[in-house]
Amino acid sequence: MELPEPLERLIAELSRLPGVGPKTAQRLAFHVLRGDRVRADALAAALVDLKDRIGYCSRCFNIAEGDLCAICSSGRRDEALLCVVEAPLDVLAIERTAEYRGLYHVLHGVLSPIDNVGPEDIHVPELLERLAESTVEEVIVATNPDIEGEATAVYLQRAIAPLGLRVTRPAHGLPFGGDLEYADEMTLARAMSGRRPL
Repeated sequence: MELPEPLERLIAELSRLPGVGPKTAQRLAFHVLRGDRVRADALAAALVDLKDRIGYCSRCFNIAEGDLCAICSSGRRDEALLCVVEAPLDVLAIERTAEYRGLYHVLHGVLSPIDNVGPEDIHVPELLERLAESTVEEVIVATNPDIEGEATAVYLQRAIAPLGLRVTRPAHGLPFGGDLEYADEMTLARAMSGRRPL
């Protein structure tokens, strides 16, 4: 059965979202169609508002509404600690533990020679520049414990070594191949408090 073009377009756009396959996209599109106009308008307005008002912090590249994120603009964070993560979702996961009180740097990816992703393609140059100009004493490399995350951690450790800073890695209470965003708070809290030198 051929669907009307607006419905097909919505299904196509929804299926581009991570974790949303064609069947789920179809169910979501039909759910929006069945719902009232007020809810559809609210969803559309929220999407537009998100794109208009939310960007990335100019210092750490976390999500921000304005130039700096809430963490970088807070005066209550420990500026001697800097935790390097792959994505903003990792910041949220670590913050849920309430164990870490330092600052962050979000790479927005990991090194992956197979995918032609090098240090200049993620925020590594900005990290090194930031470290050279800061009062950071310890860098916690909290990339995911998978092949790309480990390779990125080793690369960062070697790149940071000339600066004379302590470089640590969260303890491996995290499963190899798992993502930080899916770890529970207790596992992440133990991994953060039991970090080890890289």
